Amino acid sequence: MKNTLLALALFITSLSVQSQTKVGTIDAEFIMSQMPEIAAVEEGLKTYNTKLQEDLQTTITKYEDLVASYQTNSTTFTEEEKKSKESEIISIENDIKNFRQKASVLMQVRRNELTQPLYVKIDEAMKMIIATEKYTQIFNTSVNGLAYSDEKYDITDAVMKKLGIELPKE
Repeated sequence: MKNTLLALALFITSLSVQSQTKVGTIDAEFIMSQMPEIAAVEEGLKTYNTKLQEDLQTTITKYEDLVASYQTNSTTFTEEEKKSKESEIISIENDIKNFRQKASVLMQVRRNELTQPLYVKIDEAMKMIIATEKYTQIFNTSVNGLAYSDEKYDITDAVMKKLGIELPKE
């Protein structure tokens, strides 16, 4: 009898715990791609990339000028001047290599800076939907690669409506 009552109590408890959980999904990357502000982000990234390319080209031009000058005048340089010029050329070569390696990181940092306000807007709209619909958990499908999610629990469209973004035609 005790075992039956215990089993029944556990069953009722598990049902009440399950009924209190409401899980949903959102595709934040898709929402962001539909936001009108994304055009300004892309333009800002394009401008920043152009600036980085100009900076790199300036350094490359300086490098090429130093190499040309060294090749033209190397016979007139003293050993000390040769070492100094060679050292300067090697230093600029290293600067160019380092800049090329850091460029993608710099672009990602800039992208994060420009998209942060958009994520904040998405987050605020999402929190309103969560409060209204009483969700307990929301998974971002664009990040964690859910294997399956029932579309009726996807709040992407509701968040887009809250943000005033027109839903794309199927």
